[in-house]
Amino acid sequence: MLIGNVGRDPEVRYLEGNVKVATFTLATSERFKDRSGELRENTEWHNIVAWRANADVAERFIHKGTQIYVEGRLRTRSYQDQSGVKKYTTEIQADTIQLLGRRPDADGAPQQGGYPSQGGYQQRPVQQQSYGAPQQPAYTAPQQPAYQAPQPQYSAPQQPAYSEPVEDAPGDDLPF
Repeated sequence: MLIGNVGRDPEVRYLEGNVKVATFTLATSERFKDRSGELRENTEWHNIVAWRANADVAERFIHKGTQIYVEGRLRTRSYQDQSGVKKYTTEIQADTIQLLGRRPDADGAPQQGGYPSQGGYQQRPVQQQSYGAPQQPAYTAPQQPAYQAPQPQYSAPQQPAYSEPVEDAPGDDLPF
């Protein structure tokens, strides 16, 4: 599970059978104080791979700088570079992608509030190259509300009834 900012616009490709795949980078940061009390920041970069419906969401709504939540699985694969050297890369295969932060309006300026949890997404203009893929309907958000943690129910503490102080028993050998 990661929350971070997208480092570059998603690269979308179509594979055999018109299967859509999108790849992009995600930056996650942590802030901490070192031993001298100085505030430090450590940023990690992750390669994200989104398939099918998640690739469609990435293509339509995610761009450089977008804050997102990604849930997925780690996958390591190998390949040979141009000089024939075997290299390895670790990627996150996205199972869930959720948009966070603020939605830009038509002028690109952020609006008050966050992304809506139901519908209402505006498609940003995307320059597409046609690779013979069929046109697909616009994305609509799921009709279920975003996860909300259950709120604990509290009741006022019970006040004990007043009672007279009890004298210590003479055989009490406790030191307090």
